[in-house]
Parts: sequence; structure tokens; C-alpha cells
Amino acid sequence: MTTDQATPLPRSVPAATLESAGILHRDYRWVTLGACALVFLAAFESLAVTTIMPLVSRELDGAALYALAFAGPLATGVIGMVAAGNWSDRRGPVGPLYASVTMFVLGLLIAGTAGSMSALVAGRLVQGLGGGALTVALYVVIARVYPPVLHPKIFAAFSAAWVIPSLVGPFAAGLVAQLLSWHWVFLGVVGLVVPALLMIAPALRGLHGTPERGTPAGAAPGDMSSPARRSSGSGRLAWAALAALAVLGLNLSVRLPAAGGVVAVAAVAVALLAVRPLVPRGTLSARRGLPSVILTRGLASAAFFGAEVYLPYLLVERYEFSPTFAGLALTGGAVSWAAGSAVQGRLGARLDHRRAVRTGAALVLGGVILVLVTTVLGWPAAVAIIAWVFAGGGMGLMYARLSVMTLALSNKQNEGFNSPAMSISDSLGGALSLATTGIIFAAFPTTAASFGGVFALTVLIGIAAVAVAPRVAAARSDT
Repeated sequence: MTTDQATPLPRSVPAATLESAGILHRDYRWVTLGACALVFLAAFESLAVTTIMPLVSRELDGAALYALAFAGPLATGVIGMVAAGNWSDRRGPVGPLYASVTMFVLGLLIAGTAGSMSALVAGRLVQGLGGGALTVALYVVIARVYPPVLHPKIFAAFSAAWVIPSLVGPFAAGLVAQLLSWHWVFLGVVGLVVPALLMIAPALRGLHGTPERGTPAGAAPGDMSSPARRSSGSGRLAWAALAALAVLGLNLSVRLPAAGGVVAVAAVAVALLAVRPLVPRGTLSARRGLPSVILTRGLASAAFFGAEVYLPYLLVERYEFSPTFAGLALTGGAVSWAAGSAVQGRLGARLDHRRAVRTGAALVLGGVILVLVTTVLGWPAAVAIIAWVFAGGGMGLMYARLSVMTLALSNKQNEGFNSPAMSISDSLGGALSLATTGIIFAAFPTTAASFGGVFALTVLIGIAAVAVAPRVAAARSDT
């Protein structure tokens, strides 16, 4: 980003002292707590909404917009990511952070007070815009505030902030929805976001500045050979907006009985066209190396999250689970995700990247296949829940390795482009998957057939992920 960086501690403090002091040193304590709290709340909200959405859909008669409630925020989140990156490059992270939190809170308020599914989806779109921008703005703050020696520790804290909601979020959200109302799953978070931001506020003073002259927005200083050069900051934002609009159009095509098929095909084509300038060359054709790393990340996310949002729905509708206990299926997957991540971290170099990614993709595919078979053959719900534990473990095994490979296959000229590309692949992969599952769910005459169609699609996406996974290993990319 900018070379004008601020560091709370004096520059004379030795790196060893900083490392031993850690991220809870008195000069970092509040920004650490505030940043981790924001990550925690974003993670909690993501898992909580997945848990309560079957109940919300039933109460608001919103089955037709069920998928859009998930795909929409992922799509608008891409716009938020690019916009926050451009803004941070030009003016520093202070404005983007305040704006992103404001949008996130506004989205929560709209969704929490919604009286119709359309209003709730509108709130989710605003929430996604703020959430995508928040992620990027926080990462820029971390880069500016903390010295490099503390970066591993603060990112480890972020990981922990995601794991904890995975353990308690789904169950807590189901409990709140049953005892109070689903509205409070949104509104209750609002009162916690503002204090979290206030903890960070003192560290934001002085984090302003502009990039080096001639540096494209969204690129690292001096990065004139980055793929970002192919598109200016405003150009990348326009492509992100077009991709998001295509995803929204794909979701809404189901409401056009006559021309719905044509609109859906056109929307997918536009989304793929729009994403090309936002990811490394060769991504859509699965070129070996970094492009396949980025594509595998998107396919794995599409398979996993495309199935995950319908799993609680299946348990509530077919097996008559309460939202509280349906949420426990997500908890199982989240715990195994954390366990898989820990295992790959402990094995380190003993488990090579290619094998970790291939094994992880196979576990995700196996889990989704078992959920499909459970749906079609009417097997006990326990089979689907256990299957999701395996799928979560697969994601944990491969997700961190794909992040490591992205950095390893990048250099100083393109890492500022490649890292956001991975998040964009994540979001758009999930958004397109959810949009398509929404169309499939609405296309079948019975609920059983609808669930079967949804999980069949995610199996096909999982097969694609398994097919691309071996192509992640290659010589250093020049993308």
C-alpha cells in the first residue's frame, strides 16, 4: 500500500523485544482486541445467519429468495473488497474502515427490522458490501500498525477469532431465535460492533497518506508489472460491480419463467467475463501453478458453501430439527475445519502442498456425496452430519495450504494483486454456486427433489475441484 506507515512503538525497540511483548503489549492491546472483536462478530454473523435462515424463510415466506440471501452478500462483498483496496491505497485505511463498519451496521439494522424477505435480502446486500470492505480495511490497518515480526501472531489471533464463533455461534443463534426472535440475531450484534471499532480508533490516528506517484490503485508501491496494471482502480471496481450484478441477475432469473433460462446463461457468461481482470491470467482455463491455486480455492468454496447453507434447511424441513440443533451440524464442520487446519500446520513440510490440496478436495467431495446420498435415499440425519465433519476437515486441510501457495507463487510485483484475487475467487465461487442452487431448488416440484438437485450440483462442483487440484503444483508463476 503506502510507504507512509505508522508504528505505535518507538522504532528503537528491538524486534526481539517486540516479539516477546506480543500483540497484547500495552501499545497494541486495544487495537488487537478491537480488530479481533470485529473479526469475531463478522464470523459469528456469517454462521448465525446460516443457522436461522430456514426459520426466517418459513416465517417470511421467502423460499424463492433463500439462495439470494447468501449469494447476494458474497457478490456485493467483492465490490467492497475492491473499493476498500482502492480507497486504502489512495487515502489510507481510516476512511475505508469507518465506512465499512457503518455499512455493516446499516445492513444489520435493515435485516434485523425486516418484515419481508425482500427487505431482509436488501439488508444482507448492504451487510455484504460492508463486510467485504471491512476485511480489506482491517488487513491494511494491521500492515500499518504492527511491525512485521508481529504479523504471524495477529493473523493467528484472527484465525482463533473465526474458530470460536464456529463452536458457539450456530447453537447460540438457534437459541436466540427460539427464545427471543431471529431479529435479535442481527440486532444484537449492532451493539457490539461500535465498541469494537472504538477500541481501534486511537491506533488509526496518523494512518493517512498516498501511494507512490504513478502506482496503480490496488497495487503495491513500485508495482508497475503487476496484473493490476491491466486495469486501473476504477476499472477493477467496475468489473467487480459487473460481476456482482451478474450474480444478482442469475438469482433473479428464476422469477422470469419465459426468459429465465436465457437470462441465467447470460448472467453466468457476464460473471465469468467480469472476473477475468480480477484474477491471474489462465485462472478460468486452469493453467498450472498459481491460476489453478486460485481456481481450486473458488471451486472448493463453491462446493462446500453451496451445500452448507442447505444442510440446516434439510435438517429443519425433512428431519424436523429445531434451529438450535440444526446449527450443531455446522459446528461439527467448523470444529473439523479447525482440526484439519491444525493438522496440516503441525505436519508442515512433511505433507507437501499438492497432497494436502488433493486430499482436502477429495474429503470435501466425499462429504457432499454422502449428504446427497442421505437426501436421495432417506438415510438418518446422523449420516449427513458426520459427512459434514469430513467435509469441514477437508477444507481445513486445503484452505491454509492454498493461501501459502498463493504467497509462494507470487513476488513483490504481483502479490498485491494475487492475494485479493484469492478472496475474490472465494466469494464469487460461492456466490455463483448459491445463485445456481437457488434456481435448481425452485425448479423442482417437491422439496425432496429440490434438495437432491442442490446437492447434486455441489457434487459436480466438487468433482471439478478434485480434477483441478493436481494442477496447483508447478514452477514459480509469472502471472
